Amino acid sequence: MAQSEEEARRTAAVRGCERLLANPPKESIAAWMARLATEGAAAYDVSGPVDFYADEDGIVGEVERRTAEVLGTEAAAYFPSGTMAQQAALRSWAGRTGNPTVALHPLAHIEQHERGALGVVSGLRTVHPTSAFRLPSAAEVRDFEEPFGTLALELPLRDAGFVLPSWDELTATVEAARERDAVVHFDGARLWECAPHFGHSLADIAGLADSVYVSFYKSLGGISGAALAGSADFVAETKAWRHRYGGQLFAQFPAALSALAGLRNELPRLPSYVAHAKAVARGLREGLAAGGAVWPRTFPDEPHTHQFQLWLPYPADVLDEASLAQAEESRETLFGRSRFRQPGLPGLSVVEVTVAAEALDWTESEVHDAAAAFARRLRS
Repeated sequence: MAQSEEEARRTAAVRGCERLLANPPKESIAAWMARLATEGAAAYDVSGPVDFYADEDGIVGEVERRTAEVLGTEAAAYFPSGTMAQQAALRSWAGRTGNPTVALHPLAHIEQHERGALGVVSGLRTVHPTSAFRLPSAAEVRDFEEPFGTLALELPLRDAGFVLPSWDELTATVEAARERDAVVHFDGARLWECAPHFGHSLADIAGLADSVYVSFYKSLGGISGAALAGSADFVAETKAWRHRYGGQLFAQFPAALSALAGLRNELPRLPSYVAHAKAVARGLREGLAAGGAVWPRTFPDEPHTHQFQLWLPYPADVLDEASLAQAEESRETLFGRSRFRQPGLPGLSVVEVTVAAEALDWTESEVHDAAAAFARRLRS
């Protein structure tokens, strides 16, 4: 589908920028293919045959083995999408526990972005121990009035601001679920970047749960794809559900190769992005205030991962136009291709900021100055 005139203008402006802080434009197919050819060859022997129905001795099997190794689990299963992976995991746990109820947050991806698949496709129901902008506490899980078979925790909780509990809070919440004889599943689409906040390894984090889902494109830069990790018998069962849900694809080597490249190249860089996100958030907040913006707010104040929300009390179209004008006139952009949105109260807008490789070239003072310049555009 052709871009609208406004989107074409935005794409041209962002691609024409000499400096970009966050949220770069989509790559061309040619650029993707060229990068994958180089990075993929460094991550896997590409002289071998392509995969065949997710055969375990091919490239898909290699993704599964490396994922299990990083997460410290007995096994892992590759899935074409996270939605399918979570369906398989939670459907399997419902059968094993004999309880079709899943306790989770109302802002969880499963509730907000999967078109009710858990109920419509798998016949499961959900309950919410809390609606606060954080993960449920141990007390909320322990004292919840309805029985449930699985507690699903999204780490981090994206729609609440990419928020995480403390390590002690997480372990206590997991223990509270176990006291109720419930199993624990981590929706870890963005689990890869959580280790710095918790001060524990990915294997330590995954070891708290009975199953873990991870994505290969959300933080690792893959084409697509996901994995479920857990015990060998559980993973074997989810592979049966993968087939039933239509995930036993004939060949998946491009996405699998990009997953291996992400594990090799991008995973080690994530701690540096998480650390720099704190300086970027501070620079944005203080720079916007210095430029005259009203009530600039980053949430959390100090990001838990390399992603966070920026809130401003202006209409989204005003903020988008200021961002576009800054890109066109100064050849630098703070927000890249991302657009502000108004999720509730009119005139109060939010944008998600992702700090990755491009942002490492910006000092905190440079972020401050660019944010102040952006704010002055709002005043005019």
